[in-house]
Amino acid sequence: VQLQASGGGLARAGGSVRLSCLVSGRTFPSYAMSWFRQAPGKEREIVSAIGSSLGRQAYYADSVKGRFTISRDNAKNTVYLQMNSLKPEDTAVYFCAAVGPRGPLATLMMRAADYNYWGQGTQVTVSS
Repeated sequence: VQLQASGGGLARAGGSVRLSCLVSGRTFPSYAMSWFRQAPGKEREIVSAIGSSLGRQAYYADSVKGRFTISRDNAKNTVYLQMNSLKPEDTAVYFCAAVGPRGPLATLMMRAADYNYWGQGTQVTVSS
């Protein structure tokens, strides 16, 4: 399984960015997916997670709740992170991660160590 993240870049505070993560293989629907981020000098932290299959379960860190939206398109083997109302503190390298196979109602994983597969990371920089 390979993950390829894209969509990062430079944005102004209050702006929007959409990240994409393309996952290889035919088992994508069975994987729970997440986005983590890591700012310089800080530990990697979970931003959002979505359950497998139809993605009926979703989790958001308090810092992004109401601003970010995670979604998945199983036909395209892709998970997205729509980031609105960006703040300078959202500046980080964003990583997508996959764990599976997982049942659609399985508990969402919050720790980086729980994830089997990782993308290469994409930089998001938000200027004030």
